[in-house]
Amino acid sequence: MKSWVDISERRLATNYRLLTEAASVGMSVLAVVKADAYGHGAAVCAPVLVRAGARWLGVTDAQEGAAVGEALAAAGVAASERPDILVMSGLLAEDADAIVQHRLVPVVWDRQQMEWLADAVDGYGKGLRQRVHLEIDTGMARQGVRAGAELKAVLEYLSQHPSLELDGVMTHFASAEVAGSPQTLEQRTRFEQAMREVSAAGLRPAWIHAGNSSTIDNSASPQTDTLVWLRQLAGEYGARAMVRPGLGLYGYCLPIECADCSNDKHAEARVRPELQPVMTWKTRVIGLREVQAGETVGYNATFVAKQPMRLALLPVGYADGLRRELSAATGIDGGWVMVQGQRAAIVGRVSMNLTVVDVSGITGVAVGDEVVLLGDGVTADDHALLAGTIAYEIVCGVRAPSRLGA
Repeated sequence: MKSWVDISERRLATNYRLLTEAASVGMSVLAVVKADAYGHGAAVCAPVLVRAGARWLGVTDAQEGAAVGEALAAAGVAASERPDILVMSGLLAEDADAIVQHRLVPVVWDRQQMEWLADAVDGYGKGLRQRVHLEIDTGMARQGVRAGAELKAVLEYLSQHPSLELDGVMTHFASAEVAGSPQTLEQRTRFEQAMREVSAAGLRPAWIHAGNSSTIDNSASPQTDTLVWLRQLAGEYGARAMVRPGLGLYGYCLPIECADCSNDKHAEARVRPELQPVMTWKTRVIGLREVQAGETVGYNATFVAKQPMRLALLPVGYADGLRRELSAATGIDGGWVMVQGQRAAIVGRVSMNLTVVDVSGITGVAVGDEVVLLGDGVTADDHALLAGTIAYEIVCGVRAPSRLGA
């Protein structure tokens, strides 16, 4: 195994509890494990989150939902204790049977999706009802139905097809990490309008939900706090409020920005400072060599040794998720890994499956020694800064098997 991911059960459970406590009384928390738990391994993480108290999980698609359900059963989660599993990224015709068969709850927003589901339900006999969550497009222009004529047509279909049950209504915010964001306030207004239309159609969803990890983390004033708004809105319609953290579960959160930086308190964070990274991505040294001053390292000779160096070879590269932007050139620092608890700088360009690091100042490094690629001492935020991206992309890009640890 050229690299692997150790998952801290303690940290994952603690992060879930921190987010739940920050969401506060009256708010349920859906734990998002889509995209293979953001690269952490959904089969490993989902049972931990259920043991920590999660009653909803969010997945990408029907295939991932079925796999998570199987992983929970294999981990000893009884069918009666299995959480609801929300399929968050839509469906195609071929997904409808799997959704019904595996008791998944899909996010829908147009009539065609509901027709596929209704046909699949009918195939299982009379009396069966398929729960759905309706997404409202309040400004992302991605998934969701818009309030007005589009929404009216969808609600009419739901009202006329008792085999489909409107279990929830949801939206997604484009700028949740921005305190006092005018865009978020506008999205909230649009969602309120949509909920009035849902109510006028005589439909009573059990759940109203919105927001991600940043929605919980964003400690704006009570007048603009989205969690306060969401609880109040759900209460108006006799529904339960729910928020959907993902990245925060795994120890990261986007920095809080402020729409109006004249008031610094709008940029405070509720939970980000307390979250701990769950993933430790490891590999082993597979080779060692000495180079002399003047020798070059890696593709295109971008790195030239200024003095004798001892270099370690690692069997990972950008094909495994170690970003090429972490490469180093003479006079330009790149990324680093942790060897024996010390930084070892990347030397030259990160290759497809190989990376070279400098272990000149670390005593006793040997072939077979463990190396930390991501974890304590080198975080996804560190990689994201060097790669010009966000922690989401870094952890989702890791391609290595996961195993559970303490």
